[in-house]
Amino acid sequence: MSTFFTSDLHFGHANIIEYCRRPFTSVDRMNAGLIERWNSVVGTGDDVWVLGDVCMGHIDDSLAYVEQLHGTKRLIVGNHDRMFKESRREEWEDRYRAAGFVDIIHGKHTLATPDGDLLLCHFPYQGDSGSTERFADQRPTDRGLPLLHGHVHGRWRKNGRMVDVGADAWGGYPVRLDDIMELLAKPDAFLATLNWD
Repeated sequence: MSTFFTSDLHFGHANIIEYCRRPFTSVDRMNAGLIERWNSVVGTGDDVWVLGDVCMGHIDDSLAYVEQLHGTKRLIVGNHDRMFKESRREEWEDRYRAAGFVDIIHGKHTLATPDGDLLLCHFPYQGDSGSTERFADQRPTDRGLPLLHGHVHGRWRKNGRMVDVGADAWGGYPVRLDDIMELLAKPDAFLATLNWD
């Protein structure tokens, strides 16, 4: 069994194709491409942490794609997940669980690994997908732990102790824990992203 991480899949979100320069000609092709990339590396016995922003668009159609993804799926809620806001949180959590998430965690989570603890959150310590830093009250405090996050849509792959595990930083593939630990061991403070091609 392996552990994987990803974020910002944005199933059903047509505008993300242009915004993040994803190499798909339609939202249907993007959805299929994300599923294919996920299932090409994740096995049925693997564990996958999705660090937010699973889907947009029509929610019933978009959430249905989660059922096609291999592995045991755990969600750290992101700002585009329907239960991010308090209203109707329980109802939305039930729908995300029905789609295949066994855990739904709001905020941050500390994950123990053989090589030390990792902090998981949708948001980085600092930085954003655009020029303005949003959701300041949702960001974790930097107490020295490596942070796996999404939200920045491939602005970096590694920035100091922060690692963007989002689809746009890793060519649409979930990233294996071993690869994260190898990346964190590199002295480079900033590493560029992997192209989608």
